[in-house]
Amino acid sequence: MPPMRRFATVVALSSSLLLLLAAPALAHEERPITLPDGSGSLPVLRRAEPDLLVCKTDADDFARRIAAFPDPLKQRNLSLFAKCQKSGVRDLQEAVDKVDRPGMTIALLPGLYQEEPSQAAPTGDCAHLPARWSTWGYQILSFEQQQRCPHNQNLVAILGKKDLQIEGTGASPLDVIVDAQYRKLNAIRADRTDGVYFRNLTAQRTTFNSLYILETDGFVIDQVLTRWNDEYGFLTFASDHGLYTDCEAYGNGDGGLYPGSASNINDGRGHEVPRYAIEIRRCKSHDNALGYSGTAGDSMWVHDNEFYDNMVGATMDSLWPSHPGLPQNHAKFERNEIHDNNKDYYEYTRNGTCAKPPAQRGYEQGVVCSQTGAPPGTGVLVAGGNYNVFRNNQIWGHNRAGFGLFGVPAFIRGENDLAKQADTSNYNRYEGNVFGVSPTGERRPNALDVWWDGQGTGNCWQAGVGRSSPATLPVCAAKAPELSGGSSRWLAEPVKLTKLYLCADYSAAQARLPAGCDWFGASGFGKVETQLALGGSVVLGLIAALFCRRAGQAVRLRKGDPSSNGVAPAVAARSEYRQRLIVAGSLCGFVGLALDVLAAAAESTLLAALALLLMAAWWLCLGAALRRGRAVFGWFTIVLGLLAGVDAFDRVVYLIPVIPLGPGWSRGLLTGFWVLCAVVVLAPRRRRTADEAPLQAEVRA
Repeated sequence: MPPMRRFATVVALSSSLLLLLAAPALAHEERPITLPDGSGSLPVLRRAEPDLLVCKTDADDFARRIAAFPDPLKQRNLSLFAKCQKSGVRDLQEAVDKVDRPGMTIALLPGLYQEEPSQAAPTGDCAHLPARWSTWGYQILSFEQQQRCPHNQNLVAILGKKDLQIEGTGASPLDVIVDAQYRKLNAIRADRTDGVYFRNLTAQRTTFNSLYILETDGFVIDQVLTRWNDEYGFLTFASDHGLYTDCEAYGNGDGGLYPGSASNINDGRGHEVPRYAIEIRRCKSHDNALGYSGTAGDSMWVHDNEFYDNMVGATMDSLWPSHPGLPQNHAKFERNEIHDNNKDYYEYTRNGTCAKPPAQRGYEQGVVCSQTGAPPGTGVLVAGGNYNVFRNNQIWGHNRAGFGLFGVPAFIRGENDLAKQADTSNYNRYEGNVFGVSPTGERRPNALDVWWDGQGTGNCWQAGVGRSSPATLPVCAAKAPELSGGSSRWLAEPVKLTKLYLCADYSAAQARLPAGCDWFGASGFGKVETQLALGGSVVLGLIAALFCRRAGQAVRLRKGDPSSNGVAPAVAARSEYRQRLIVAGSLCGFVGLALDVLAAAAESTLLAALALLLMAAWWLCLGAALRRGRAVFGWFTIVLGLLAGVDAFDRVVYLIPVIPLGPGWSRGLLTGFWVLCAVVVLAPRRRRTADEAPLQAEVRA
């Protein structure tokens, strides 16, 4: 391993371990699974009459539910209701249990289905299954245990059924409601159900997921609504040949839509891919912690959706261990409307609402208990992903950033191979997106269009991005993965890395909101980046003041010392010149240090760059003044000033290619060492005798 790469790997290891200590253990724990082999296909809606009917018996209630239906739909439902009274069943689970061959269809007539026979708590052997407990308080059951005890965790359990279609017969999804009443983890679980098709129904009020599809090759979620769950509205996991279409999700404590660990069919490919595993189109996800959550959301095509009024519109990540398909790769987002994702639900964690039992929290009145730590006010966040494409989306009205991107070292997902630590976030492309303008033409700018930690290789953005951090971004060339300019950095900018480490310490279970992180309400001088800037500015400002004082004392002593009359006028002039140089540089430094604090508080890249330039002027002036008497320290100071200027250039003019670490790292590390050296230089020395002073002044001159 080359020396520079070895050094970067060691630094990555250290930062990774810090992040690992801070991060929660798991987002979603599941049994060991096997990804589909890809031999399945997308199911097609069947229009034939259903094989099984499910309805309730209250004719008056049914009549009220269908009263406003268009006449043809009303007549069809009346006919189906009459048949259902004779040969149908009263609960969806009973109908599922009657499925005895592939290709059957279950029709759910308008009504509220609380599945009373499935609500009972486990008894007998089911109450003592030999399975480990997750950190979230539920058992990790095998498929065989799910079959033996289907209602330990599920209101409706669809296990091993093939090519099954379940369709509500109402005018909208809200006409058919499957309601878990917070008594089960899942309202509907479809496990190893290749070819399953869900259409026109609502599932709600669980302690985990409304609709959960697992280890399935071929599924469709069509006009389905999920709401008011502790975790996810829709969770599809380890599946292939899937489609979400015309769906809606709201009121969920994690992702409204969560296509986790989709089949990793494009692993190892570049941007040219033969197909995507799961398509999500024309869905609305709003008023959730996350509109879309994609841990290992691989090979996803997400288009023509609307993500709004969440804390974060969409995320994809490689943060959580034990998820197949990590690191996340190959999601394509295009033509989505992503706007106003500024909700801050942490108030309900802070005030104790989320410590109550789920049924008492008020989900139906708009409460959301966020299970994940995320930066409110963000449109799309990539936390450790590769080869994602964001094209022709419209993104507006975010209080933090339209797009966010940061790397996640492989240690976070349990990968200990040092060579993998910088394997995210790489080759992500952002092109043709419209920032800060609604479809009606209203100007609704994002606070930042792009926030990037600076880490990764091959990431690029469209030309003409508005306000961003850093202010300069690599620009995409016409054909992936080429860039018109770019960088390859193994580590994020140091202050941003520190912030991410701090913010990762969120815990919903322990109601822990990290102090100093603006994701959870810190602002101004309460933010960790402001505190770091303030601490550094105080130290450097004190050193600048001491150098000014020392220079002034030297001039006054020379002028007031009779023995200095023999010193040549040129020497005295040079001494006064050095004093003026130190004072002028220090004034620049004081202004720069103050601006650095303001820049951190306001999150202004341009102010930060200006502060660096002023600090560079101070170090250059100070170094020039000291290099004759303190040659080594003087030249060291000049080098530090040059590095500060390079850091400013890198932030706002052009990302310097080739270098594996940003200038902020070398400048920051050298500044720490320079402070120690400055303390030594400024330390009091033995008082010189009158005979020694002119001679030593001549030597320094």
